[in-house]
Amino acid sequence: MNNVKLDLQYTQIEDSEILKYGKQVKKLHDKLHKNTNGKMPVGWLTLPCSINDELLNDIKDCSEKIKKMSEIFIVIGIGGSYLGARAVIDSLTSNYYNELAGETRKTPQIFYVGNNISPDYISDLIELIGTRDVCVNVISKSGTTTEPAISFRIFRELLENKYGIEEAKKRIFVTTDSKKGALKILAEQQGYKTFIIPEDIGGRYSVLTPVGLLPVAVAGINIDKIIEGARFAQEKYNDDSLKYNDCYKYAVARNILYEREKNIEMLVNYEPKLHYIGEWWKQLFGESEGKDDKGIFPSAADFTTDLHSMGQYIQEGRKNIFETIVNVKQSNSDLEIKPDEDNLDKLNYLVSKKLSYINAKAMEGTIKAHVEGGVPNILISIEKLNEETLGQLIYFFELSCAMSGSILGVNPFDQPGVEKYKKNMFELLGKNS
Repeated sequence: MNNVKLDLQYTQIEDSEILKYGKQVKKLHDKLHKNTNGKMPVGWLTLPCSINDELLNDIKDCSEKIKKMSEIFIVIGIGGSYLGARAVIDSLTSNYYNELAGETRKTPQIFYVGNNISPDYISDLIELIGTRDVCVNVISKSGTTTEPAISFRIFRELLENKYGIEEAKKRIFVTTDSKKGALKILAEQQGYKTFIIPEDIGGRYSVLTPVGLLPVAVAGINIDKIIEGARFAQEKYNDDSLKYNDCYKYAVARNILYEREKNIEMLVNYEPKLHYIGEWWKQLFGESEGKDDKGIFPSAADFTTDLHSMGQYIQEGRKNIFETIVNVKQSNSDLEIKPDEDNLDKLNYLVSKKLSYINAKAMEGTIKAHVEGGVPNILISIEKLNEETLGQLIYFFELSCAMSGSILGVNPFDQPGVEKYKKNMFELLGKNS
C-alpha cells in the first residue's frame, strides 16, 4: 500500500532539532495509548483495527436503502458532524457530483444543512427539493446543538408533510449518543434507524465512525477500503520512536516552527477536490489547539487559485506563516496541450505537455518562491487520491493533531471556548433553560 510521505527539507529544521523531542514524544505516546485513567476520548486511536464487520455491513445495507428511496440525501450536522463526511465525499467523487445526471451518478444528490442558520440557505434547498424523494441523516450527540436542531425540526416537518408520519420515519436516519440526549430519546420514541457515536470519540475525530461512514457510503464510496487505509496507518504510526514516525515528526515540526514565531499554518492543495479536507483539518487543529492563549492559527488555501488572491501576502507579507502542502502525485485523468497556429495566448511552449506536469511545476515553483521569501513549507505526499490513501491521511492528521496539542501543553480533546458564544446567543434569544 502506498504511504503518506512527509518531507521537511523546505523547513530549515535539522533532524537533530526534531530528535530532541524524542523523550517527550515517547512519554506522550504512552499517555495517549494507555489512556491514563480512562479520561481521554481517544477511541479513534484503535478504531480502524477494532471496528467490526457487523457495523460496516449495517452501514452499507442502510446506504443501499437510502439510495433506492431517495433522489436527494440531506446530511444535517455542524463541525465534526458533517465536515469529515463532506471532505471524503468531495475528495473521492466527481468535482461536479451533484450536477451529474442521475443515471451517471447512480447515487443521490447530497446536500448539507445544520451548519448555519441562514434562512435563505435553507429555503433555497427546500425549493430545490421540490417533488423529489428525500432521506435525511441527522448527526448530533445531544440533539440540542442550535444549528442542526433547527434544521432537523424544519426537515422533519417537511418529510412528515410530504410522506405522512409513518413513511417519514423510514426516511429519517439518526447518528447520536448511545445512552442520552434529546435526539436519542426522539429516535427511540419514533423508531428511527439509529447509529451510535462512540462515547470515547469526539466530534472532530469521528469521521471514521458512522458519523462519516454513512454519508460516505451513500455517495457510493467503498468504506471498507477507507478503513483499510486507516488500519494501515494505525499500525504504521503505532511507534513511539520519533526517528521512524513521520506522523510525530510533523507534530514536532509544527511546534518548532511555532517557537520560531510561525503562528499561522496554511494547509495547501493543488487539487480542488481537497478543499473540504482543508475545512475539516481547520476544525481538527483549531478546536484542538486554540486554548490558553496558545496555538497555531489553522488556515487553508487552494492553489493555484489562491495564489492570485493571497500570493502577494504570502510572498512579501508578515513572516509568521508556514505552509503544509498535501501533494497528490498522480491524477486520475489528464489533458495534453495542443498546438495552435496563431499562438495568440503564447502557450505553444507547452505543446505536448500534460496538465498534471504543469500543475506539478507550478507547485515546485511556488515552493521555491515562498521558501526563498521566508515561508517554510512542509510537504505531505500521497501517490494517488483514493479510499486507502485518504483513510491513511485522515488517521495521520488525527494522530499528529493529538500529539501536537499535547506537546503544546493543551488538552487536544476539549473545546471550552465554543460555549461562550452560545451562552450569549441564548441570552439574547430569551432562552430560560
